[in-house]
Amino acid sequence: MRKYKLLIVDDEIEVRKGIINKVNWEKLGFEIVAEGENGQEALELFEKTLPDVVLTDIKMPFMDGLELSRRIKEKYPTTKIIVMTGFDEFEYAHKAIKLNVSEYLLRPISSEEITNILLKVKGQIDKEIAEKENVEALKEHYKKSIPVLREKFLISLITSGLDRKEIEQNSNNYDINLNGNEFMVSVISIDKKKKESNESGSDNEVLLREKGLLKFAVLNTTQEIVDKYNLGTVFLKDENIIILTVHGDKENEVIADKTFSAIEELKQVLEKFLKVTVTVGVGNVVKDVVLLRNSYENAVAALDYRIFMGKNKIIWIEDIEPVSVNKIVFDETKERTLTSGIKVGTKEEITSTIDKLFEDIIDSKASFKDYQIYIMEMLTTILKAARDSSVDIDEIFGVDHNLFVELYSLSGIEEAKGWFKDISVRIMNFIVKDRQDTYQHLVKKAKDYIKESYGNSDININEVCNYLHLSTTYFSFIFKKETKTTFVNYLTQVRMDAAKELLRTTNLKAFEIAEKVGYSEPNYFSYSFKKKFGVSPSEFRNSSK
Repeated sequence: MRKYKLLIVDDEIEVRKGIINKVNWEKLGFEIVAEGENGQEALELFEKTLPDVVLTDIKMPFMDGLELSRRIKEKYPTTKIIVMTGFDEFEYAHKAIKLNVSEYLLRPISSEEITNILLKVKGQIDKEIAEKENVEALKEHYKKSIPVLREKFLISLITSGLDRKEIEQNSNNYDINLNGNEFMVSVISIDKKKKESNESGSDNEVLLREKGLLKFAVLNTTQEIVDKYNLGTVFLKDENIIILTVHGDKENEVIADKTFSAIEELKQVLEKFLKVTVTVGVGNVVKDVVLLRNSYENAVAALDYRIFMGKNKIIWIEDIEPVSVNKIVFDETKERTLTSGIKVGTKEEITSTIDKLFEDIIDSKASFKDYQIYIMEMLTTILKAARDSSVDIDEIFGVDHNLFVELYSLSGIEEAKGWFKDISVRIMNFIVKDRQDTYQHLVKKAKDYIKESYGNSDININEVCNYLHLSTTYFSFIFKKETKTTFVNYLTQVRMDAAKELLRTTNLKAFEIAEKVGYSEPNYFSYSFKKKFGVSPSEFRNSSK
């Protein structure tokens, strides 16, 4: 039987314990993952545990249950929320209904009442998951929604140089809306599942994987999210799912922000209902439909960075390579493999790639002229990879060093192979060092900004990312990598350190200090301070004298 995670929120510990003792949670199929004593704390616990159900009181300090419900539903719309209250007033019930709260309970609550409510909510979740896992329905949906000819056209649209007239004709024939002034391609790759020893998965989940239908389940879910956000078109290419975002004149939202919001929700839904994670490469924004090939190639290039950034990420090419360029035609697969090895690979991977490229020369028994063209294209690809990553070739090899001249001076294939390995590894090492320096510089700018602005109660991660011109996903990755902590934890630490200094060196009252360090609510400042240091602000001040 599935077990669903549940978070209990009430400001009275006796009430929480009373509810816990009233119900046989394991028998009902629930596991209590956390308890919160106010809405603010519950929101932090929710982010850590990602429960399926939240059982919350309404009247609580710092943040009430209705505001907590609103924030959870805004970011995690599939979460079920049960609201408890002793207020038998229409106003509360009306607000709860507007927030799409699953159930509304009046105190005192009996064991039978809460059991019935939990069974009802569990049934709703079971039904939602069953719909996602319906293998036969997924197969039928795929057959009806994406005819072969339509899919063939869409693949050609992002991989071949179709002319405008052909694009217009086929989009009309297959009822595909390509009317817009901005376009973007995203490539979704399903991460390989790591088998946990204590997690066998549902029968349908196993069947989806064994029958090779998992990508159709992901495709179906992606289509639902794309339709919800009115993004554009979804289709399959090989083992990946493609999102083609079309931004119209009447839209006010920025195309990238709209696409990222949809993909973030998609990742949450897939992980919750299908128990899978995905990595998404997002291409650059193009202004003309005939340039979609460029956006697609950059989305595929962004996916290569999962080797470095890890899976279960959204990777935007404009974060990694601010200036995207078109790739030359040099056996696209070989070019991408070599480029990926230099940008995000290891010394062993680069050595293996070059060995394979030279094996192909020997196996094909190419003429000397063909051999020259082949290695020229290899060198050009390497230098393009260096340029994309802002590598200063003169700094590595010297101002007067000409790699093309040196290439023609090589005496044979073995010498050439060793030479290519050497320059590739040297460029790769430069990129690794430069990337690390860039990370440190960005994190330093973020820290400086926080130290200057922590007194502003409205400061958040989006404000810092706008200042640095980075997406929140990329910033969170590099900030945690460099500082070993999250943005929120770092901001809290800066504020708490500042508060301690003010308590030691000034006679300001606690509410004045709270305002100076960025807390609009003095009570929550005192609560956070005591939670952090184990003493209240006044006790800390007295002990410092």
